[in-house]
Amino acid sequence: MTFSHLDAGTDEERWQAAFDARRLPNADLDVDALVVVSAHPDDETLGVAGLMHTVAAGGGRVIVVVATDGENSHPASPTHTPDDLRSVRRGEVREALDKVCPAASVAFLGHTDGGLDAVQTRLTGEIEALVRTVGSPRSRTLVVSPWTGDGHRDHRIAGEAAHAVARHLGVRYRAYPIWLWHWGTADDPPWGHIELVPLDAEARRAKTEALGAHRSQTAALSAAPGDEAIVSGRMLRHFTRGFETLIRVDDDPARDESWHGSTPEEHFADLYARRPDPWGFETRWYEERKRAVLLASLPRPQYARAVELGSATGVLTAQLAERCDELVAVDFAEAALETARGRLGERENVELVRATLPAEWPAGTFDLIVMSEVGYFWDAPDLERAIAQAIASLRPDGHLVACHWRHPVDTNPVSGDGVHIALRTQQDLAVVVRHEEDDFLLEVFARPPAPSVARETGML
Repeated sequence: MTFSHLDAGTDEERWQAAFDARRLPNADLDVDALVVVSAHPDDETLGVAGLMHTVAAGGGRVIVVVATDGENSHPASPTHTPDDLRSVRRGEVREALDKVCPAASVAFLGHTDGGLDAVQTRLTGEIEALVRTVGSPRSRTLVVSPWTGDGHRDHRIAGEAAHAVARHLGVRYRAYPIWLWHWGTADDPPWGHIELVPLDAEARRAKTEALGAHRSQTAALSAAPGDEAIVSGRMLRHFTRGFETLIRVDDDPARDESWHGSTPEEHFADLYARRPDPWGFETRWYEERKRAVLLASLPRPQYARAVELGSATGVLTAQLAERCDELVAVDFAEAALETARGRLGERENVELVRATLPAEWPAGTFDLIVMSEVGYFWDAPDLERAIAQAIASLRPDGHLVACHWRHPVDTNPVSGDGVHIALRTQQDLAVVVRHEEDDFLLEVFARPPAPSVARETGML
């Protein structure tokens, strides 16, 4: 399929006539959780903003997964670089979601716009990790994504990944078309598989406001050639209907327990064999500053018993030891632990443990759990297991600290943002501290209701 967004496209009147000529069933919206996969910022709003509003209004949870930042939407723009557009388009997604479902969680995966075919396996693992965090029965969870027949490669890859996850987990799945309405005719939709999502007046109003948030796509960036609107007014009319369209796809589960895998131990053994400090913990200002931010974010000056998951060569371990009466530092790379032993010397309050996480979880309970730069090495099942075990071993008044690199790493099964949304969607955890940068995300969690530092220390 080849088309251009600059083409005139199919009139909405022709589509209205095609719908009027058919009696199509309504979709079953009896769901507790909705996971919306979007290839680019605005797909979710164009395709299913009304569905998101309807589910949220009925008390359901909404999780939005945005695979790319859409930074290459205007490759010939003389006024906006891809980095400019990346920031703009993330902001537009947040603004749009505030209109239709303010409580929605959103994960920006940051893959290259136009390049999802190169990361399909990783994208599938990231989507699976997020679907596994939902919590409600899988029979009451619905995953939706762009339709694989939409005529856009990124839409096809996102659709294939989301559908594969739904089949693997036995979750209900539907697809939503976007560009079909532009290039297609009445002969193209799979009418026998189409369901409608009727939109009431409030849902239509919210969707209209959300569409208006995507200004970088619905309006020209400037009057210069190369800055034209991607979604023209003619195209936009397809998304102001009184209903949205979902496409039923084969829902038979195809479970495969060899689905994905966490990063193998051999990967780390090879890293340490080539370089004793593979991530530059000892030499990079970035790492030194990040550790300072993490330590400054701890809500208490001192902790009784702590565990550091993935302690590596012990650089952070040595600093945590100053704030903990007892500290268990866990890693499975013997070379890293040997370096840590030399660094920590005879510290009596630190126990170094060689173990494979999350299978070999440290015994006992902790009032501080540090999960720094480790979560994205686990595949979806292991991440789910690690979070469950962390919650089980967290004392009632304890803190869990998570800190992760946000840029894409193709060899990691999940992204840093994916790890954090998996944590944020746990009903047993509430965010106490959040520090967000382009490079890393740091959050401190506690059991709800989580008091602020001022409240905990009696200032309020």
